Amino acid sequence: MTTMLTFHPAVTSSAATTTPAYWFVFQEYKLLVRWEGTTAVIPQGSEVEEWVTAVRQHYLGHLEGDAPIHCYAIEASPDDVPPDGLAFVSLRRLLGALPEQLLWLGGRAVQIVDWDRTHQYCGRCGILNENLAHERAKVCPQCGLRSYPRISPAMIVRVTREGVNGREILLARSHRHPPGRFSVLAGFVEPGETLEECVRREIKEEVGIDVTNIRYFGSQPWPFPNSLMIAFTCEYVGGDIVLEEAEMAEAYWYKPDDLPAVPPPPTISRRLIDDF
Repeated sequence: MTTMLTFHPAVTSSAATTTPAYWFVFQEYKLLVRWEGTTAVIPQGSEVEEWVTAVRQHYLGHLEGDAPIHCYAIEASPDDVPPDGLAFVSLRRLLGALPEQLLWLGGRAVQIVDWDRTHQYCGRCGILNENLAHERAKVCPQCGLRSYPRISPAMIVRVTREGVNGREILLARSHRHPPGRFSVLAGFVEPGETLEECVRREIKEEVGIDVTNIRYFGSQPWPFPNSLMIAFTCEYVGGDIVLEEAEMAEAYWYKPDDLPAVPPPPTISRRLIDDF
C-alpha cells in the first residue's frame, strides 16, 4: 500500500524549478501519465517541460516527505503530442491504476484548470477578471465580483433493511450505467436544502421509499466534473420500490453474499458497499 503523505495546499510557491515536482498536465479532462505495466505514474516536470505548451498553470501545494514534492496543474495546448511512453488518459480510467492520493490531486488540478478556463471574464459585467495572489479566486477589477472554483455538493447514500432472510442493501442502476453495474443512490443538493432533506428527497424521487436514521458516513471529492460526494447511511422505513423512469433503470434489495457488479475502489460508493 502506498504511504499517504500530508498535502499542504497553497496558491503560490517559492520553489525553484529544480525542486522535485509533480506536473498534473491536462488536455481538456485527460491527465498525462506514464504507464509502468498496469500502474500509472505522474511525470516529473523534466519529463514534459520541453514539449508541453502551458496554456495556463497553477501551483497546487506540496506533499510533505523527506523533501517537499511540489505539485502543479498545467493545461496543455490541444496541439501538444506526448512522446512515446506518455499518454493523456481520462481520470475515470485511472481509478485503481493511480495511487489514490495522486488521483484526487489530479482531480483537484483538473477542477482548478477548468475553473480558470471558464471564468476568464466577470459573469456580471463581462470585464476580464484578475487572479488574486493570496487565495484561489478571481476578482473583477470593475465591479468587484469574486469567483471561486465551483464545487457542487451531492449526497450519496446506502439504504439497508432487515429482510425476511437477514440484512439487505438497496442497489440501483441508472440509465447512464451499463447493464449489470449497480450502486448506491446519489443526487445533487438543491438550493435551500439540507443534506438530510436531500437524502430523503432523492430516495423518494428515485425509488419511492421512505427512510429514517440518516447518519453521516464520510466524503470524497469527485471531479466529474466538480462534485463533492457526501456519504450517508440510513434505514428503510416503508414503501414499495417505484422507479423514477426518466432516471432509474432498475433497483433491488441484495444480501451481502449475493451482490451484483458494483463500482471499483477507491470510490466512496464502493466504501459504503464494502462497509455493509
